[in-house]
Amino acid sequence: MSEKKTITYFGLPEEVKFCTKCVMSNQRPWSATEFKHTRDVKKNGLVIGEDGICDACKYAEIKDTQVDWVQREKELICLLDKYRRNDGYYDVLVPGSGGKDSIMAAYLLKYKYGMHPLTVTWPPHMYTEIGWKNFRNWIDVGGFDNVTFNPNGKIHRLLTRLAVENLFHPFQPFILGQKNLAPKMALKFGIKLVFYGENEAEYGNPLADNFKASRNVQYYSFDKKKLSSVYLGGVSVDKLINEYGLSLNDLDPYLPPDYDDLIKAEVDVSYLGYYIKWIPQEAYYYAVEHANFEPNPERTEGTYTKYNSIDDKIDGFHYWTAFIKFGLGRASSEVCKEIRTRHITREEGVALVRRFDGEFPRKYFKEVLEYLDMSEGRFFELADKFRSPHLWEKINGKWILKHQVS
Repeated sequence: MSEKKTITYFGLPEEVKFCTKCVMSNQRPWSATEFKHTRDVKKNGLVIGEDGICDACKYAEIKDTQVDWVQREKELICLLDKYRRNDGYYDVLVPGSGGKDSIMAAYLLKYKYGMHPLTVTWPPHMYTEIGWKNFRNWIDVGGFDNVTFNPNGKIHRLLTRLAVENLFHPFQPFILGQKNLAPKMALKFGIKLVFYGENEAEYGNPLADNFKASRNVQYYSFDKKKLSSVYLGGVSVDKLINEYGLSLNDLDPYLPPDYDDLIKAEVDVSYLGYYIKWIPQEAYYYAVEHANFEPNPERTEGTYTKYNSIDDKIDGFHYWTAFIKFGLGRASSEVCKEIRTRHITREEGVALVRRFDGEFPRKYFKEVLEYLDMSEGRFFELADKFRSPHLWEKINGKWILKHQVS
């Protein structure tokens, strides 16, 4: 008799493996976390690494031992010189919300490298008090022009609720709007260079993504002829229009610009983290020094730090829902980064994950439920619905992770 196959959700691998260097597992979606590379395989002249180690840790090692950062900065200056304007008009666009990374990126480009940045912001669903203060300090103390795009609140709330109902992903509409705003604003203002700070690919995307200074514009665009295959909040655009009564104008802020428009305008989207060794903790100290950035007055729920992702009251639920779906919470995410930058050991990281990962973000729960127009019972019903059976089991009425880092 054959053994019954365990059910898995979201296309996740049935066998759970953890990186031997950090605490990341192969359950992180959209990443190369199978840990299958063999020792001493080379790519672009760089040694990739060994079995059992995730791509993010491999790239962290490459950053420390093989990248010539002096040469990378020279490449950065050459790129900036290509787009630098002498008429005083904006020559680089920097997206951000006033967090530590956007502060550092904008400040370096303006004050160290002599560029003329325009900053653009897709604001949080609901600013925290400290988030709003840090945003104003970025603009007022740092000294930057800023364009903030506030999406239609009624549509944003609807799409966020649909994303929770269908995907258990309260951040999806925000992420889409934030990602697509920068290239759209570059087109509107005639700016040919967009610069983000750190490259999110460093934290677990396929290793090859880190060997490029910029993303292909296809990542930030789409073919309008394929609109019928686009989904927002887990609902097709066609259905949002025909059944929810929305228009393309309502949905446009969440959609990428047209591919042909970006190609014609020759917009270049790059990452400072490719040219400058980007370390999150040092970005925090830099933001404190140059823009009076303030951390949370208390430990952030779900983790042990005070300064990451603190501007939106819904932030904690982005991490908690990921914990439910993938078994990886906010503490796991931050521990991985600090192990790779050698600020903590793996043993310390495991202890932090065991203590804080999955802690429920109670502080803003009532306000988030009001925003979603959702009952507490419905929210937890959805949480149970999205727990993959290969990750979770219920013992004596309590949900327990089957696999924990050790």
